[in-house]
Amino acid sequence: MKPGGDTKVIQWLLHSLGVTEEYTGFPHTIYAVQLAIDNPERLKLITKLIYPDVAGRYGTNWKAVERNMRTVVSVAWKTDPLLLSELAGFHLKRKPNNSRFLAILTGFCSGIIL
Repeated sequence: MKPGGDTKVIQWLLHSLGVTEEYTGFPHTIYAVQLAIDNPERLKLITKLIYPDVAGRYGTNWKAVERNMRTVVSVAWKTDPLLLSELAGFHLKRKPNNSRFLAILTGFCSGIIL
């Protein structure tokens, strides 16, 4: 995982979506996206392949990671659903779940991070 580059882009995206450092899920989401960029196959089983790694890094459990990411998704959806749709590349009719949200951010970042 490349330190710095990925992190700055992901932070910028989250800030653009209204998610700031005040949310516990902010660093969780950044790390989860980094994991998914490194291995997109992880997006197929986020409960088994992403949440436990994030939980281990931040000294919590996978359920807390899931809940904190749900909060991040809700804030992003409430703040700017149009931007989230633009990042996805298609119109989102409803708030995405955690897996779709991570896939959207990962897909966007993978397109601009070499």
